[in-house]
Amino acid sequence: MLLVGLTGGIGSGKSTVAALLAERGAVVIDADAIARDVVAAGSEGLAEVVAAFGAWVLAPDGSLDRPVLAARVFADEAARRRLEAIVHPRVAAEIAARIAHLVADRALPPDAVVVVDHPLIVETGQQGRFDAVVVVEADPEDRVARVVRARGLVPEQVRARMATQASDAERRHRATEVLTNDGDLAALREAAATLHARLVQRARSAARRAPDGTSTTTDGTAP
Repeated sequence: MLLVGLTGGIGSGKSTVAALLAERGAVVIDADAIARDVVAAGSEGLAEVVAAFGAWVLAPDGSLDRPVLAARVFADEAARRRLEAIVHPRVAAEIAARIAHLVADRALPPDAVVVVDHPLIVETGQQGRFDAVVVVEADPEDRVARVVRARGLVPEQVRARMATQASDAERRHRATEVLTNDGDLAALREAAATLHARLVQRARSAARRAPDGTSTTTDGTAP
């Protein structure tokens, strides 16, 4: 099993690449989905968020009002750090638990590629946990335009979020693979297929070297 960290800035197309890798047979763990789950209505995470920020972060149905909270934390670094201290450890623990389950279950073939789709691998210093780190890049203005279209934000809001993330140069410095998303979906699909083939080859090589047929340790971290 090859454990791959997939990352990229907001609007880079990282999640689309994750979906394309899944089509090729990769197992994908979605950190954004986990981040939503750990602060779902009734969760301990949400209770801690409310304790830290106040009940104004709640929507009328008792769930987290994510746009309201986002407007606050992306304009206030201290508030963003406070939220990250609540959410990030919970997300990391759940990802580790899922990876450990995959390793212990041994249901995957030796050349399986497990992809952790995570926007903040570099920012949280987790690149060393993976056998490979794939960075998806795109022109910054293209990224802004994509997010404006997809999420209804104004460009200034998108740029504020981009400013809290690592730069392309910082991500590239820690990458083992860089995928540039500067074309259409067909071009991205082709690039993802080529990437997947390389990752499968690495997984097979690692499996041949590992006595137990896996390239990751039982706690889900890279050796």
